[in-house]
Amino acid sequence: MAAKFAFFPPSPPSYKLVTDPSTGLLLMSPFPHRENVEILRLPTRKGTEIAAVYVRYPMATTTLLYSHGNATDIGQMYELFTDLSIHLKVNLLGYDYSGYGQSTGKPSEHNTYADIEAAYMCLEETFGTKQEDIVLYGQSVGSGPTVDLALGLPRLKGVVLHSPILSGLRVMYPVRRTYWFDIYKNIDKIPLVKCPVLVIHGTCDDVVDFSHGKQLWELCQEKYEPLWLKGGNHCNLELYPEYIRHLKKFMMNVDKAPSRRSNSRRSVDRAEQSRPSADFYDTPRKSTDRREKPRKSVDRHERLRVPEYKCSNIERPEKFKIPFEQLESSRRSVEYHEKSRRNTDHQLEKGRKSVDWLDRLRSG
Repeated sequence: MAAKFAFFPPSPPSYKLVTDPSTGLLLMSPFPHRENVEILRLPTRKGTEIAAVYVRYPMATTTLLYSHGNATDIGQMYELFTDLSIHLKVNLLGYDYSGYGQSTGKPSEHNTYADIEAAYMCLEETFGTKQEDIVLYGQSVGSGPTVDLALGLPRLKGVVLHSPILSGLRVMYPVRRTYWFDIYKNIDKIPLVKCPVLVIHGTCDDVVDFSHGKQLWELCQEKYEPLWLKGGNHCNLELYPEYIRHLKKFMMNVDKAPSRRSNSRRSVDRAEQSRPSADFYDTPRKSTDRREKPRKSVDRHERLRVPEYKCSNIERPEKFKIPFEQLESSRRSVEYHEKSRRNTDHQLEKGRKSVDWLDRLRSG
């Protein structure tokens, strides 16, 4: 039931994977081959095979592992991926969840956990990327696998949460407790993430309410100055000039030594008071007609190509016809009572049985 209302893969996919007969390289049609871009198929511990795109930036010291939002795939995100790599001067690995694009299998919460683990292992084993050089980026529903992976990686350089969700059920109903059938319980996991976390959210988001991003930021251990974009909705945050500027600032900050970084980062009390104007920014520039041919990236300073996908990134309340009171009543016998937030760490650590995270990945 959760998968039915949570995942909306594009149909048909926006791209195809083809093998160049002369070089043997895997290509993403209809996009032309680029020397700095590699198309990959990655096996997961769930038995599926996911499609991924790796964008190299010369002499980059940071790699962005990007988990996209719903109702899109890496074909629609391709131009944005290449633009982000150029503007942020990072390598970037984007991937499709099981059942999305040309990835096999069906989308589900636990399949997406296996998907992001496969992408991370590819960075380590194929490209030799170290954990401390990786920034995880999760957009909308992609915040679920992003936060889950971050729990097991204490030396991560940073995490970016773009229009994130508190949990799947909380998008539809303002519940105050966690139920066993809920998915992507970010609200319970984010307090245990140890690296710097940047949260970006639009104040007029009609898919995932602005309060989700704000509450997640408040629960972070190591907060970075958030970006609240006034008037921003769920699908247009990349159009705001401050979006790329703030990301650049975050990347520069996490590149510093930990001691210098902690001294330069604003405290929780000062984050919203020292710069009142930082909370809200002007409305975005008018988007260019997406039907026009894109200009070359070298001519587009501070501009990003926003992917063309329908803004149904995750389940909307109107798509769920069952009254919550009835749903809750029917599951009282199996729902678990939420423990206090002070016991969250004990629950998660007990569930993982102190097994080394990498062993868990490789054991499958």
